[in-house]
Amino acid sequence: MDDIVLDRLARYFRALSEPQRLKILDLLRGDAMNVGELTQRLGCSQANVSKHLALMTEAGLVEREPRGTSVYYRFADPEVYQLCDLVCGQVARRLAGDAQLHQVLSALAKRRGSGT
Repeated sequence: MDDIVLDRLARYFRALSEPQRLKILDLLRGDAMNVGELTQRLGCSQANVSKHLALMTEAGLVEREPRGTSVYYRFADPEVYQLCDLVCGQVARRLAGDAQLHQVLSALAKRRGSGT
């Protein structure tokens, strides 16, 4: 792959690598929201939300939509939700596997502790 494409891909995935940004994207699944609404829902500072929105706008994940004196943010690419759903499903399967492994290891440790 071309270095420019790889750089763009890395920036895109970096934008998805922060839990607060994933929360913002999840909130924007329903409807466009302004910074104040997002701040209230997330319980963090306006500066923090604005910083995340700027980075996500630059990455092409969200779009700005002026409405009167406010700017609303909406999701720019619904296909990313498919990506997020795919990754969430994979993580859920891995966590379920980890839980099963933990149960097996715990049962083995109990048996070893009891001398059987």
